[in-house]
Amino acid sequence: MARPRKPLLSRDRIVEAAGTLVDAEGLEAVSTRRLAAALGVSGPSLYNHFRTKDAILEAVADAVSARVDLSMFDGSRDWRAALHDWAHSYRDALADHPNIVPLLARGPGRRPAGLRLADAVFGAMTAAGWPPAHATRIGALMRYFILGSAVASFAGGFVDDETAYDPADYPHLGQAHLLAERRREVDEGAFEAGLTALLDGLTLQFEGVQGAAGGVEDGRGGKDGRGGKDGRGGLRGSA
Repeated sequence: MARPRKPLLSRDRIVEAAGTLVDAEGLEAVSTRRLAAALGVSGPSLYNHFRTKDAILEAVADAVSARVDLSMFDGSRDWRAALHDWAHSYRDALADHPNIVPLLARGPGRRPAGLRLADAVFGAMTAAGWPPAHATRIGALMRYFILGSAVASFAGGFVDDETAYDPADYPHLGQAHLLAERRREVDEGAFEAGLTALLDGLTLQFEGVQGAAGGVEDGRGGKDGRGGKDGRGGLRGSA
């Protein structure tokens, strides 16, 4: 049999082509016509792999979620360190794909990688001693913070023209034109500062949760508040 002139069409090729288009032009740029042209196939052939264009976009979003490292939730780190490292991994995964963030912000829906992500965070928080309701809120607030940071650059929002910031109008923005060239430093510093503040606040809440629940030890020598073993050498309450 003669070898095909073009690579066989597959879900992975479609997702890759759609992701490239989203990165370059945004979600609205994706159409079956443009994808078919980019892949060198007829439009209807795409439907052998995906039922709708929305299903293709969902797969693109899930491919980005799949790049997020979840290994820190294996029980070897305390909940704060795990959240910190996961937040950075999540932000790194989104850094090159800001145009997909609006779709990810809608929630995981039925996307497998997105659901594994949500499951890992919730499971790690409850295993550490957070009550389920608190664990749910932690997952939500972390997602709001991380996705919000990935939508756009704060520093990149200022032009590098010092004449744009007349001190008569903006007396405190005399150095704002320098932000664009320091974009990475400013944005990464802001993310770390915000993440530290968020985790500091959660640490205080966790101390209150522990005290309210009776202060049973967790697997880090701290207080879990649920009684019983937690699987990491600490105590956790039975259901």
